[in-house]
Amino acid sequence: MDLPVGAVGEHGACNKACSENATHRMVASKVLTSQNGALVHHVHFPESEKLYNLRAERPPGKGREGAERTTDAVQTTAPTTVPVATTTTVESRGGDFDPFALRDIKHPTNEVDSLIHLMKGSMGSGILGMPKAVQNGGLWFSLAITPIVGFICTYCVHMLVISAHELYYRERVPQLDFSEVAELGFKTGPKRTRFLSKIAKHSVNWLMSLNLLGTCCIYLVFIASNMKQVMEHHDYAVHDLRVYIVCTLPFVLLFIVVRDLKYLSPTSMLANALIMVGMIICFYYMLRDVPSPSKRHAVGHYSTVPLYFSTVIFALEGIGVVMPLENNMKNPRRFPGCPGVLGFGFTVTAVLYTTVGFCGYLKYGDDTKDAITLNLPVEEGLAQSVKIMMSIAIFFTYFLQFYVPFEIIMKAVERNWGEQSVRNETLLRMFLGTLTVVIAVAVPTLEVFMSLIGALCLASLGLILPPAIEMVVFWDKEGGRGRGNWKVYKNIAIISFGVCALILGTTTSLINLVNFYASTDQLRS
Repeated sequence: MDLPVGAVGEHGACNKACSENATHRMVASKVLTSQNGALVHHVHFPESEKLYNLRAERPPGKGREGAERTTDAVQTTAPTTVPVATTTTVESRGGDFDPFALRDIKHPTNEVDSLIHLMKGSMGSGILGMPKAVQNGGLWFSLAITPIVGFICTYCVHMLVISAHELYYRERVPQLDFSEVAELGFKTGPKRTRFLSKIAKHSVNWLMSLNLLGTCCIYLVFIASNMKQVMEHHDYAVHDLRVYIVCTLPFVLLFIVVRDLKYLSPTSMLANALIMVGMIICFYYMLRDVPSPSKRHAVGHYSTVPLYFSTVIFALEGIGVVMPLENNMKNPRRFPGCPGVLGFGFTVTAVLYTTVGFCGYLKYGDDTKDAITLNLPVEEGLAQSVKIMMSIAIFFTYFLQFYVPFEIIMKAVERNWGEQSVRNETLLRMFLGTLTVVIAVAVPTLEVFMSLIGALCLASLGLILPPAIEMVVFWDKEGGRGRGNWKVYKNIAIISFGVCALILGTTTSLINLVNFYASTDQLRS
């Protein structure tokens, strides 16, 4: 039996064709096989004799996957189906295999769409904490170093994407997420590192979950801090920040049970508009009656500089959104490179963050608070409106951040205990939402929380893993990164910087957390 390129048939037919016909380049067979009630799409590539499970999905009406779930911004998983190849015109790099031609994306994004999503995903509460970071680092020190840190973060993301593209061609797969790039990179790298493949995959998944759930906690502290200022101005009697955090719980549980994020798309657009208006008003206050730079510290104290680095890494590191964006692009080759979506987007983001940090600290000096909105004069109606607008915007952003870690945790649950009902899924959602509120109550400080997440999670995800992945992916490649190549030493230098940020940032953040608890008055300030 001879199936032409692009034929769709049963799994047995595909196997027969592969065994009988050695001349055809590729036979792609869409296979539907039952595995614990799941329908699994496969693409079979006879050259490598590998069968890749690209995505498992359950039939409608069976279990928690019965209802379709999508995001308004980017896909967080592979597409529902893998298209059959219809052309053999590809770049010489991959011979007759083009991974991007195999992608079947219902609504692919162009370069402009991807740029907007990249900047949207990189911007959040971190930009509002930049003035505090500059206070810790010093005015001129931060102005010089922040663009360098931004460049390193961008370059690490670039390494991750380039490594993913190399693996697409080498392993003949159309797309991979961050954890799969880490796993496959180590699995196909030098023999001495292959045992790390599963560790790398699970590390990415759990660090990503910890990072995003921690970010959700930061959002709750931010909302409570701003609303506390507004309510106190109107003589509301409660002054404990933790009470305001607890008050967010009913609203969190109300929205967190929404299983399909497409129903939250209007709230996402509203959040984007509110953040844009809020930042314009913040600039109005920051640029009004600006004092002389000579009145500000040029370089921060050595004990606070690690907090500066951790907060900047938290603010600038957008590695969590990169692979979903790349997987959803119409032309992924234009994502990395120069000029490319990645470089341009992160450059604009770094410039904006540097500007906000510089102007905020220059304006408020030693009185700079954990979020710039907390410095705005609460007695003015315009400033009150900004605090409320930004709180609403951050509240709706919470659920987009929550989606990815929930999916990771839910898949782990189903891997160990089987398919779960909608009821159990809802209970897990409510449990995780309540957990973020409890953690926010336990650590109600923005500065320490942002620096801790930046040091503990993002230093590992954004500065340590990408250069390590690049080394193992290209180690044995001709002209690659083998022993003696200068890029090995470059990657070791970046990893060393990431390890220093991880150790010093985490240690300093924990010390500051202890000091925070030693002064309970801060909860009422």
